[in-house]
Amino acid sequence: MAGYNALALLSILASGRAFAPAAVGGGRSSTHLAAETLTFAKTDARTGKPTGTSFLPAEAVERASKGNPIEKAKLKKDGTSAFVDVYEYAAKLRAGEMTWEEVEAADLNTRLKFVGMLHRDKRTPGQFMMRLKVPNGIVNADQMRFYADCVEKYGEEKGVIDITTRQNIQLRGVKIEDAPDIIDGLHARNQTSFQSALDSVRNMVGSPLAGIDDQELVDTREFCNALNDLVSLDPVTNTRGNPMWGNLPRKFNIAVSGSRDDYAHTHINDIGLVPTPHAESGVMGFNVVLGGYMSIKRVAESIPSGMWIPADRESVVTLSEAILRLFRDESERKDRQKARLMWLVEKYGVEEFKKAVVKEVKSYDRGVKVEDAQPGPTGAFERRELLGVHKQPQEGKSRVGVLVPTGRLSVKECRQIADLADEYSGGEVRLTVEQNFILPNVDDDKVGALLKEPALNGNSRMKVNAGFIEGNTVSCTGAQFCGLALIETKAHAEAVAKKLEDLVTVDRPIRIHWTGCPNSCGQVQVADIGIMGGPARKLNEETGKMMAVPGCKIFVGGRIGEDAHLALDPYATGIPLEEESLIPELVKILKEEFGATDKKQRKRDKLKKLVGLS
Repeated sequence: MAGYNALALLSILASGRAFAPAAVGGGRSSTHLAAETLTFAKTDARTGKPTGTSFLPAEAVERASKGNPIEKAKLKKDGTSAFVDVYEYAAKLRAGEMTWEEVEAADLNTRLKFVGMLHRDKRTPGQFMMRLKVPNGIVNADQMRFYADCVEKYGEEKGVIDITTRQNIQLRGVKIEDAPDIIDGLHARNQTSFQSALDSVRNMVGSPLAGIDDQELVDTREFCNALNDLVSLDPVTNTRGNPMWGNLPRKFNIAVSGSRDDYAHTHINDIGLVPTPHAESGVMGFNVVLGGYMSIKRVAESIPSGMWIPADRESVVTLSEAILRLFRDESERKDRQKARLMWLVEKYGVEEFKKAVVKEVKSYDRGVKVEDAQPGPTGAFERRELLGVHKQPQEGKSRVGVLVPTGRLSVKECRQIADLADEYSGGEVRLTVEQNFILPNVDDDKVGALLKEPALNGNSRMKVNAGFIEGNTVSCTGAQFCGLALIETKAHAEAVAKKLEDLVTVDRPIRIHWTGCPNSCGQVQVADIGIMGGPARKLNEETGKMMAVPGCKIFVGGRIGEDAHLALDPYATGIPLEEESLIPELVKILKEEFGATDKKQRKRDKLKKLVGLS
């Protein structure tokens, strides 16, 4: 690939603390270790780029060779050039020279994830979910229409678009033969799907109110874009896909908060940047928290690192790079459940890990100084809501937050959002971790017209003035597409939220999160009420025996914002998922824990119920 001459390649390998081969060029490299001689490709012959493995020190390569199956698959064939495989497979599929079943198994279910393509073999064989990178969750009308165009051919059930809990977009139903056109279209629109899945740094989460918030401490947009480029833009070729971070031990999450609201949820990210002014100088910066994550084996809240950096691009990128380098080269390569940053921090100890990060930052010689953590704010603060109409600091402008139930969008709805954005917000759309969207910079004199738009009224699923329950319901993908999920989540979540709105009144937003399995992609531990798929039994009236049925565990008491807290222990277990069992349980919890009251029915509604019309 143009730009990767020998000197440039040697320079980038050295700067990445790589296990640098004696010579730079094609072929393979051997590292002589006590046990055996390992051989791996240091450059990809098809792209001319160095492989992700070539950046690892010899010790990490040795551990990977003895590691889990995914580590061995990455050594055998580097994932950072998997996009080439996508183009080659697509050409053969289009020409009728092969079928998707003939795609190499390791490519189909592992390596193509480096291109953001996740095969859903149990639910939709031969079709993929394609995950994008949308730093800070900001998209535009043209991109929204492109997403719709990409999946329309797959039908209403399979061809859908999801807003995720990382302010991101996932396209569903994608086939390999169509992927090159989607990838090219994304790159033409300054987006990518590269390095968005498997062992990669995931989407950069920031404040959805960046630049339009009167209580903003830091505008997160620049930092999210800079960090996105750090991990997914090749600095030599200026193309998407950065091999320096192409062989991490596990996924890695970064969140940059812009205000005391912490809309980015720093407490459940590997690196969380919390805006905090320096106590002496008043310079705005970030306290750094580390190690937050959720998995099937462990759920951990991030911990203070004792570090503070100024809120400037160089400091943010340098600190993140230093932590990523330590994580990449030193973290677990055998047990994937222990291959997250928290385990490495605990192995070091917080103080020793801080020293290692400071040393690494100094070694880059960029003038970045890491200081001790600064005291956080102490005054009272109430986290603000994102849905609805809210004034901006810009004169004559408002932001309008819109509910998208469970983040699921049809092709039609995606295009409707694009039309609304073109008409009212200059084409801009902001995604939130609650799986909704915001139209920023709406002229105050146009808000009324926006609120009357058919796309936000009548039978439309999208609405501005959502109830306190339905407007705060979040859901993972669920069993419709995910083979790990024990239950279907999105359809249940949307239906249950509507019924709870009809049954009870609450005086504040109640966040109800759904997740299909213990991996907790739906983040149930942060919710007021979290519903996790699990086993349950119910009496079969015909046989008189207890029968296994779809069920759930319920978590209660999670918090977000400055006073974040994870609810780690189930409040109830073995609850059948069917509504006649689940809804009474949820109503009880809402009343006992959140002060809900029965909703007063209008006479007309009572009459409808009596005559069987409701």
